[in-house]
Order: sequence, then structure tokens, then C-alpha cells
Amino acid sequence: MAPKALDAQLEDNRRSAIPYWWKAVFAFSLGWMFINANKYFLNPILGNIGAEYNLNNSQLGLVNSIFFLTYTIAQIPAGAISDKIGRKKLLVTGFIFFGLLTGISGVMASFAGFLVARALAGLSSATWYGPQFALSSEAIPQKYRTIGSAIINSGSGIGIAFGFILSSTLVLDRGMSWSVPFYIFGALTVIAGIFISMIVKEKSRNEPLVPGDAVEGTFNQDREKVSVVSLLKNRNLLVIFLVLFCSIYGFTVIVTWLPKFLATERGFQGSQVGLISALVPLASIPGALIASYISDRLGRKKPFAFILIPIAAVALWATVYIQNTALLILALLIYGLFGKIALDPILISSVSENVRQTAYGVAFSLYNFFGMISSIIAPWFVGFLADKTGSMAAGFYSAVVVLAIGFFLMMFFKEDRKAATVGE
Repeated sequence: MAPKALDAQLEDNRRSAIPYWWKAVFAFSLGWMFINANKYFLNPILGNIGAEYNLNNSQLGLVNSIFFLTYTIAQIPAGAISDKIGRKKLLVTGFIFFGLLTGISGVMASFAGFLVARALAGLSSATWYGPQFALSSEAIPQKYRTIGSAIINSGSGIGIAFGFILSSTLVLDRGMSWSVPFYIFGALTVIAGIFISMIVKEKSRNEPLVPGDAVEGTFNQDREKVSVVSLLKNRNLLVIFLVLFCSIYGFTVIVTWLPKFLATERGFQGSQVGLISALVPLASIPGALIASYISDRLGRKKPFAFILIPIAAVALWATVYIQNTALLILALLIYGLFGKIALDPILISSVSENVRQTAYGVAFSLYNFFGMISSIIAPWFVGFLADKTGSMAAGFYSAVVVLAIGFFLMMFFKEDRKAATVGE
């Protein structure tokens, strides 16, 4: 579509009863739902996959680590490419291929073939993160950006919970093959990708998408590239990247190993594993929305990080230390309310406030690159500790230590609404 035609269509959207940015938030929430369902639905059925391929805990951890390895490596190139060729084009193409490769993973007869399929799925899903938050940051007015990001992120919690419950019910309760959820989620993801392509629009390179938002540097007039090095030299951005690493480490430990921990060390069976594990992502939704709303109203983010991070760390510790079932469930609910998904929109909004709009794609990809490195390390490392110690407790405690480091790093974040933006 020609730029003038697209601008006219966007103008029509602005005048419609439903603002375009609401539609974009809904579409991106749906995308996050299936991105995360596909990432994590296999965790409650890791034992079945391990039995199929005769794997130990370290090898089971590798199933997730290999996915996040390719996903992480491709983050920065995907963001840079999207800024050049078009964010929507790359996002939709990668999303649909992600769905296809998820389905293909379920038909692999060998463990090596399964790992290759998961690695390619991780590679294709890397086209989502940077372009998505670049497009949503363009679409959502500045004053609603944190709460808009929180609503988008709520799709993550819904998707993880949906994946946990469906896979555990079909495989653990009804005795279906572990490959069935791969087929279901693969097909649903392709359908969602087509829907997203119909809803999401990309602005022209000369005009702001959101009425009232200033153009922070047009593509045609500002040809100077913002390098990765210049982004890393910004103290606030570097602190945000490292804090995200610590936050995602704890979250990865929970979503990867909690189902197996509940089954092997707490005696839960069947769909109970999926239902209890789903409490974490479901509880994260109101936590993220409330924290983001208050943060937007007060205009400050650092105080909320100082509240969220230590509470999340204590809840992780309690999950392993406490033996009472009711208190265990309470600890998981508290982690969901105050953990990674609640912290995400605050960090995401901080990135958009510290980098100009023309560099959003590479900035958000770099942000996710740092965070997802922990998703490479945590699955394998916790599995390794479990094999060595005979318990998953040490792996969960390692997450508590990493979150404590994140709390310390957040002290170096300088919250100044007039701070210089990278590239200006």
C-alpha cells in the first residue's frame, strides 16, 4: 500500500469509534498469547518428552535452552532489519513461520530432529519482540504507553496459563500423545498471524501514527544510524537491560521447572500440575495492570521496581522452602502479582523514554537480547543442579540470588524525565 493511501487509512482509523491504538493493543496481546503459549506449553509434559527420547534433567533443560539460544541470537539482527525493510512485514512473516515450525516439532521422530525444529522455531519467533514493541510504541499515545504495554503483556500470562492447562489436560489426564499440543498451538498461531496482519498498520516514514505525538526524528531527514554501542553507553538503558536479565532468569526457572517440581517433589498429578503452574501467569495480569496504571499516574518507575523485585525474590524462596500446600499456592500467587510480567511494562516504557523513535526496533531487540540470555542459561543450569543434587531446590534458590543482584543494579537507574534520549 502506498504511503499516502496508508496515511489516509490511518486517518480513518483515528476518526472511528474504536481508536487504532486500541485495536493494535488487542492484536499484539493476541500475538503475545500465542508466542508464550508456544514457548512454554511443553513444560508440564517435559516428563513425557523425556520418556520418549530417554533424557535426563540436563537434556530436558536443553529443549528450552536451544529454543532461546537461536531466539536470543537473532534479536538484534531482527530489530535492525525491521527498521530497514518494515516492521510489520518481518513481524507477520516470522510469526506465521513460528506457528508452522511449532507444528513440525511434534512430528520429529528423533531427539536431534526435535531440537532442530525447536531451534528454527526460536529463530523465527525472534522477529516478534523488537518490531512489536516498536509498532506499539508508535501507536500508543505517550500518556498511555505503560498501561498499554501492560495490557499487551497480559497476553503473555494468558498464553502461558492456556498452554499449561491445555497440554497437561490433554496429555497427563487424557493420555494423548505429547505431540498433540504442538499441532494445536501451531495451527492456532498461524491463524492468529493472519489476523494480526489484517489489523496492524505501519506508519509512513514521515508522520507520527498517534495524533499529538511529536515525530522524534523522521526517517528521511535523519539518516544517522544509532549503533548498539551508543545504546549500551546510556547508563539507564544498560541498567534496564541487566535488570531484565535478572528478572527473566527467575521467571524462566518458574515456567520451565515448576511443573516438574510440583510433580516430583510435591506429589501433584495430572492437570493439577498445569492448573497450579498457571496461577503464576494468571496472577501476573492484575499485578502488571495495577503497577503500570499507578506508575503512569505518578510518572515514576524506579520506586515500583524496588517494591516488585524483592517481593518476587521472597516469593520464589518461599515456593521451595514452604511445605504446606496452601502456603505454596499463596507464594506462587504473590510471585505472579509482583514478578517478571508485572515489572515488564515498567522496564519497556523506560526504554521508550531513553531512545528516539527511529531506533525503537534495535533498542527493543537489544533489550530482549540481554533478557533472554538468561532463558538460555536457566533451563539447562537448573536441570544440571537437579541432576547433581537430586533436588530442584538449588535451582530455585539460584533465581533468588540473581533477583537480589537485579535489585542492587536498579539503584544505578537515574530517573529523570528530562534525561537525554539516545540519538538526540
